Amino acid sequence: MSDPWLHIVGIGEDGMDGLLPATRAVVEAAEIIIGGERHHTLADNLVAERMAWPHPFDALIETIEGLRGRRVVVLATGDPLWYSVGAKIGRAIDPAQIVYHPQLSAFQLAAARMGWSLPDVETLTVHGRPVEQMIAFIQPDARLLVLTTGEETPAQIARFLTERGFGQSKMTVLAAMGGKNEARFDGVAANWDHVVPAFNTLAVECIAAPDAALLPRVPGLADHLFQSDGTMTKQEVRAATVAKLMPMRGALLWDIGCGCGSVAIEWMRAARYARAVGIEPRADRRAMAAANALALGVPKLELVDGVVPDALEGLDAPDAIFIGGGLSRETFDAAWDALRPLGRMVANAVTLESEAELIALHKERGGDLVKLSVHRAEPVGRLTGWRPLMPVTQWSLVKR
Repeated sequence: MSDPWLHIVGIGEDGMDGLLPATRAVVEAAEIIIGGERHHTLADNLVAERMAWPHPFDALIETIEGLRGRRVVVLATGDPLWYSVGAKIGRAIDPAQIVYHPQLSAFQLAAARMGWSLPDVETLTVHGRPVEQMIAFIQPDARLLVLTTGEETPAQIARFLTERGFGQSKMTVLAAMGGKNEARFDGVAANWDHVVPAFNTLAVECIAAPDAALLPRVPGLADHLFQSDGTMTKQEVRAATVAKLMPMRGALLWDIGCGCGSVAIEWMRAARYARAVGIEPRADRRAMAAANALALGVPKLELVDGVVPDALEGLDAPDAIFIGGGLSRETFDAAWDALRPLGRMVANAVTLESEAELIALHKERGGDLVKLSVHRAEPVGRLTGWRPLMPVTQWSLVKR
């Protein structure tokens, strides 16, 4: 195994002065230094050749690979492995060839400024990512630290908070932490009007009003939170369905016949970095699913226009599959073959024909077969009675 040739160095607002002596020596001895304009400014007065981030940024790995045999330093902000470029590089280049030199992260600095314990805080990034993804973390009494995209991000987050009944949430923007130009801006979401530097970290202490929207990350959101044409998987059945699908960190779901996207959205909300592909042939339902995903904080829901089983071809192998529409033996066979080991399959049926197919599959394959019957209390004149929803037959099993 070759010796490490690539050094990824975290640097703070105090520049070269803040580096450990050994790390500073590595940077001073570099032949080539790669980083953003801000990083180069923080590490000036060096003789190394300078390279900016490539455009497009995805060309970074190819650029670095082309420098093998040289003394290469990549500069990053704070901890290179915490929502930073070091993680991207480490996934593409053997980590044994890399030496990481971490600096205090923005999260550590912000937690210290706020007097918050990091284990009790949700750490998020919307830097270069859809800012709507932080919506899923708006909970009563939650404390959030957010790496922002720019000067406009705090105002966008203030709007999300206010629209959901969290307008009295305390917000603090911290900029240039650890440097001579460090600045702090405090306020509340409902009347946030600060003009802040573009490079900043946001701290939010969520405070819920009595009428605030409660959007827990466990499955079972209220039906009215989703745009729908009425053919969605209803709240109680959806909670049971997502529980059987077992959302896990970074896992991928195929939602076949996703409709308005309710199951896929609840799956993505339930576990950090969970992914979902919704297969839906109707454009109007795909539009509703996209709008619901954005409103509920999982804007990266991928939607595929197509009919199963053909639409499944070429998709990444899933960790879980939900068949909520389009059930057939052909669809099951194609989906089951694609499912990864220990993958979870759940299929729901409301028609007698689909139920018969599930009963036959259960007889052949085993698993759990249940019938879910839900009654909701609704007005009957001046009184109250039970109104049944259509019963749902659910078949679930794990691929061994």
